Amino acid sequence: MYRTVTAGLDGSPESRAAAEWAAREALLRHLPLKIVHVSERAPEHPVRARPPRPGIHQQWTEQLLGESAEGLRSRHPGLEVSGEQLTGTVADSLRQAAGSAELLALGSRGLGGIGGFVVGSVGLSVVAHAERPVVLVRAGEQARDEHRTDSTGVPSAAAPFRPVVLGLDADDPDDALLDFAFDAAARREASLRAVHAWPEPPTSFYRFPGDTELHDDLARRQAAALTEVLHPWRQKFPGVEVIEASRCGSAAQVLVYASRDASLAVVGRRIRTASLGAHIGHVTHAALHHITAPVAVVAHG
Repeated sequence: MYRTVTAGLDGSPESRAAAEWAAREALLRHLPLKIVHVSERAPEHPVRARPPRPGIHQQWTEQLLGESAEGLRSRHPGLEVSGEQLTGTVADSLRQAAGSAELLALGSRGLGGIGGFVVGSVGLSVVAHAERPVVLVRAGEQARDEHRTDSTGVPSAAAPFRPVVLGLDADDPDDALLDFAFDAAARREASLRAVHAWPEPPTSFYRFPGDTELHDDLARRQAAALTEVLHPWRQKFPGVEVIEASRCGSAAQVLVYASRDASLAVVGRRIRTASLGAHIGHVTHAALHHITAPVAVVAHG
């Protein structure tokens, strides 16, 4: 059984935001928090590289982990926090750290493009290869951002959580993805918004007579399929309010729009063993770059 929530820490604002998010998640799960820092191995034959001063980086790492752990304990009373220094390539080390954790939290860098976020090559590599859930947290994310507004109209950590949003393919649902999303909503005492997008029927491009009836019939069938998938999970998590959102359109666009007020967005990544190797998928890729809430990527078969 996986018994820690783990966060990657490199001293950047986004990694600190991820560590704070992971601390709150660890408390929700009644688990300890582990913060890890990766020190990459020096090349065996460096080219024109100035050798680092002995012990300087080690001292900085120990100080970073120690001060961060102390700060997290003081801001989150009752939380057990440990730190660990890892050695190796950053992406591989973080992927291995994810393998022994309930989930791994990493930071997303700044703004990228129009209204988007930058997920660096390390984050994308970990997401693409880790078989445990990985949560990407944007810089500046704070506890109050996950909550509704209070009586004065200001977001407050004392107010109820915003909804958890699940991006779901009703034609090919996965239990690991559904379990993670329902469990996250239950722990937050939040509603779960299950989002399923389906493409517009081809005849709509030609506007044949009967298009409206065809569209309405397809919409009913898609909504019914979503209801059928969610039925056993409603029974397993009876305390979770479920909001079904079956929409016609681009899956990526529908999910990003539906997540505009989310406390957490949950998407899947299929584990592939073919020669093409691991990849993220365009919907998950869009979620990571355009959803402002923390995004959990759950690997599944």
